[in-house]
Amino acid sequence: MEKSKKLLDNKKVSFYNSINNHILVLFGLVTITCVFSDFYFKTSNLTIPFIITTLVSSIVTFIGIPQLKKIKIKQIIRQEGPKNHFIKQGTPTMGGIFFIPIGIIISNIIYFNKDNYDIILTLSFVIIFFMFIGFIDDLLSLKKRLNTGLSSNQKILLQSFISLIFIIVCASNNFIPQNILIANKIVNIGNLIYPLGIFVLLAESNSTNLTDGLDGLLSGCSVLIFTGLAITILIENPNNDFTLAPLCIAMAGACMGFLFLNKYPAKLFMGDSGSLAIGACLGGIALISNQLWSILIMGGILAAESISVIMQVSFFKISKRLKGKGHKLFLMTPLHHHFELKGNNESLIVSSFWIVTLFLVIINLIFSLSPNSLN
Repeated sequence: MEKSKKLLDNKKVSFYNSINNHILVLFGLVTITCVFSDFYFKTSNLTIPFIITTLVSSIVTFIGIPQLKKIKIKQIIRQEGPKNHFIKQGTPTMGGIFFIPIGIIISNIIYFNKDNYDIILTLSFVIIFFMFIGFIDDLLSLKKRLNTGLSSNQKILLQSFISLIFIIVCASNNFIPQNILIANKIVNIGNLIYPLGIFVLLAESNSTNLTDGLDGLLSGCSVLIFTGLAITILIENPNNDFTLAPLCIAMAGACMGFLFLNKYPAKLFMGDSGSLAIGACLGGIALISNQLWSILIMGGILAAESISVIMQVSFFKISKRLKGKGHKLFLMTPLHHHFELKGNNESLIVSSFWIVTLFLVIINLIFSLSPNSLN
């Protein structure tokens, strides 16, 4: 009995060491990318902001965990979810209120008194307000003792209102180009930028919200996507002193610092306050930097998570109407839950999704470096 217990303990230690190694590899990969970028582009400044933001985010998040426990801000697991998630019940949540402001504050310090600083202030506005929507949702879910706070309609209405204000401010100040770059083709959309902009912010924020279902899944994918977005922006604007690359890398660092505590087994969840803010940040940066196509490619995992839910609900409703009984395409959605119920280990799913995201980032960078995109 003692021998089998010791063997199990050794397996757990080996498993945790493997997770830690994955985190360190991710941190090292992003750091090396930043160092190479600073050396190659000369005008960029990514390495120091990334390391500082990662460090500050990790420290602030670590200090915040006991405070959340003290006021009993703890995750509630939905009954219809995977059964193995019940062990997560009681884990502190709303971690987004710690690491998101760190990314915003450091970004504002980086850009303060520089040209077009008003763009950073505008992006900070939309990120903070989406974080606030998530904060309200998290608080209401805790108050109701359910895993749902705001209703879907309430959440969409608030997101749409903030998105509309953001798009109006950006359009009136020419922050957003009306010539949208899609797969190396320039499309003039004129006033369609308003509905498109709202759609992008809603799609990105809700995709990140759905992806945040496993320990370290969204935070790890976000680190890769933000880093890829920073490098893509530098590739396409090598001679422009003002780019959004440092903002991207600061947010990557904020997510990286949080990931150290969000990895399996998570000591803290980001909650909607974190996931909605990450999506709004990605969408806002993509709109202003004209990187919608890049976000679509690099955020393939985020898109797949959303599409799996849409397909599941649509197929269930259609089959129920036609056959009188609803059928499912997946065991459970979002997509990561399907793989869980297939018997896959949680951390294996997370690391696999990270690897897929890394390949998508590399594919996007290859497209960005192609002769057609540089002309």
